[in-house]
Amino acid sequence: MAFMCATGKHRKPGRVKRTTAQAAGVAALTTTGVIGTLAASPALAADNPVDQTGLTPVLAATDDVAAQIAAQATAQQEAADRKAAEEAAAKAAAERAEELREARARAAREAERRRLNAFVAPIEHSYVSTAYQASSSLWSSGSHTGIDFHAAAGTTVHAVGSGTVVSTGWGGAYGNQIVIRMADGMYTQYGHLSSVGVTVGQKVVPGQQIGLSGATGNVTGPHLHFEARTSPDYGSDVDPVAYLRNHGVHI
Repeated sequence: MAFMCATGKHRKPGRVKRTTAQAAGVAALTTTGVIGTLAASPALAADNPVDQTGLTPVLAATDDVAAQIAAQATAQQEAADRKAAEEAAAKAAAERAEELREARARAAREAERRRLNAFVAPIEHSYVSTAYQASSSLWSSGSHTGIDFHAAAGTTVHAVGSGTVVSTGWGGAYGNQIVIRMADGMYTQYGHLSSVGVTVGQKVVPGQQIGLSGATGNVTGPHLHFEARTSPDYGSDVDPVAYLRNHGVHI
């Protein structure tokens, strides 16, 4: 009589089959790197004794193992998130610093532009002692071609605006003089100087000292003779008070 092994879905697998299945699971865990991490844990070794069967030792993946894997993954994610946040903050700080540098550079350029376009009086804290086109036999043309600023000998004379020196030296009745071509295309002249402090071709900026007032040439006393001209030559004069006022200088 033949004996047949009963079959059915409720038959409990033999020990060898169970051990073989566990070994297959361990192989899968070893491949993913989980076993290497878990085997080093004394707690796990204590909680999961190995069957002394002579087969490959098997470490069952218990709920504790799953919890530790999840905790490790969470810690790694939190570390990655912190690093990303730190990098984002550093990038934002660098961008802000660059924006501030650019803003300061723009402000500096604008301040320099305003400074170079500004005008000043040729003599500080002074006043006009002789008006434009005043009549007198003192002048060969019969009238004053500029204005005179009250100034003691040796008073600092300033360039009224940005420009280039086109003439210096002796100017006949004007004595020692300086003529500057202004950035707006006009010319300014400074006469009767006791000292000339610039040279032809030199660039000047508003308020720069260009010489000292004096009493050279045809004068009755020390002062500064100032003219505004459409050309560097005598006879092309315009009202110097109006010229300065058009550029914001009120005298």
